[in-house]
Amino acid sequence: QVQLVESGGGLVQAGGSLRLSCAASGGTFANYGMGWFRQIPGKEREFVAAISWSGTMIKYVDSVKGRFTISRDNAKRTVYLQMNSLKPEDTAVYYCAATIAAVATELGTSYGYWGQGTQVTVSS
Repeated sequence: QVQLVESGGGLVQAGGSLRLSCAASGGTFANYGMGWFRQIPGKEREFVAAISWSGTMIKYVDSVKGRFTISRDNAKRTVYLQMNSLKPEDTAVYYCAATIAAVATELGTSYGYWGQGTQVTVSS
């Protein structure tokens, strides 16, 4: 059983940066693929980025490529999402998730563990 806790969200102006962190407890963190998703009220949850257990496989949704970077530190049991050049359309609740599949996958149904989410608001 894995528990995930996100942090690092907040209010930032367009063009600014934030770094989200997701700390994991329980289970063997290095066995899990990790992902970041986001959701706006009234809309479906959207895949943002994913990283395999080893960090060698990474995927991004097209809208964040070149601006966001996902990384992980297995010793610290933490996955990060560095978000640069933020835009108002990046405003959402951001969730991290873990999949025992250990790969980088954009499929939300592959993830069995989810955090509570952290709000990111980008003002224009």
